[in-house]
Amino acid sequence: MTAHDHEQGAGPVAGPRPAADGRAARESPLLPGLDPARTALVTIDLMDRILALPLAPLSGPEVLAAALDLAAVFRKAGAPVVAVRAQRPGAAEQPAGSDLAEGVVQDGDLVVAKHTIGAFQDTGLHERLRDLGVDTLVMAGVATNLGVESTARAAADLGYRLVFAEDAMSGLTAAEHRAAVSLDFPRFGTVVTAAEVEFASG
Repeated sequence: MTAHDHEQGAGPVAGPRPAADGRAARESPLLPGLDPARTALVTIDLMDRILALPLAPLSGPEVLAAALDLAAVFRKAGAPVVAVRAQRPGAAEQPAGSDLAEGVVQDGDLVVAKHTIGAFQDTGLHERLRDLGVDTLVMAGVATNLGVESTARAAADLGYRLVFAEDAMSGLTAAEHRAAVSLDFPRFGTVVTAAEVEFASG
């Protein structure tokens, strides 16, 4: 999501990332594996016009491909997939390219339209997740330090356990992405690559 969306309204490292001060990240829900009955994938702003921006360190198509692969893993496990998109408040028409990219949403997925940077404010997302019994979120999307981070901070306040798929997200600059991934996210949850997101067997 770009800054203009709010004017009218309001390189991957394998394994869990420690906090910048050397302390271990919060206990990882990946050990011994995610519970598909309690875990949802939340993708942020995988919209055509957002993915077309000059993102870094990963391009829009790279983020989309990683997120789609991750979503396929969730659907196969029977775990919920949530697609969040930005919607400019008060606009008679949304800008061209405001639809979610092809393949982001499939039958049975939840779609949430947000009017702020994060996905929880006045969207009903928390209530919908609670109705499903979800207490753990895997985060992906754009931009790492904006929509993804804002959503994650609100989720942490609401008591969700968090996992960040570092190579399924990107920022408006590589520096912003890396700062969020290395300094902020380890304080809220577990940072991994998308390939390391696994469900418990049996």
